[in-house]
Amino acid sequence: MEEQVVLISENDEVLGLMDKLQAHENGILHRAFSVFLFNDKGEVLLQRRAAGKYHSPNQWTNAVCSHPRAEESYIDGAQRRLHEELGINADLTPKFHFIYKADVGGNLVEHELDHVFTGNYNGEFQLNKDEVSEVRYISMEILDEEMKAHPENFTEWFKIILQEYKHHL
Repeated sequence: MEEQVVLISENDEVLGLMDKLQAHENGILHRAFSVFLFNDKGEVLLQRRAAGKYHSPNQWTNAVCSHPRAEESYIDGAQRRLHEELGINADLTPKFHFIYKADVGGNLVEHELDHVFTGNYNGEFQLNKDEVSEVRYISMEILDEEMKAHPENFTEWFKIILQEYKHHL
């Protein structure tokens, strides 16, 4: 069964459920979360999406981005995906939320109310290779340079979320 997303109004009122792919094909507003993890050096963790992902394969993005399930809180969904994708647990802190819309190619649109969390992590990873091909920590300065030089290497939503994140520092 295809993963479902929670459709919402701009006020986060639940309107129903829809298959994830269908919601992305139609650009319908739904719940999402994003996690920024940092190490003790202040570097941000990036993950490279697996080659088999149905959109944005092989592109770099933040530690975790996904969707809470029906009856699951944003933070519980974020914790679940940290474990499912990276094989880790980390304490997360809610930072802000906002609505964005991004064309991710292949006639797919991310239209999400995104709750952004931060946390610290310095341990080992157990990557789910169906989701993540590799991870790395990078300074914000070098990340900015890489994004300017090669924006095609990064997911469209990460570009938007990173800019929004910087406004909330």
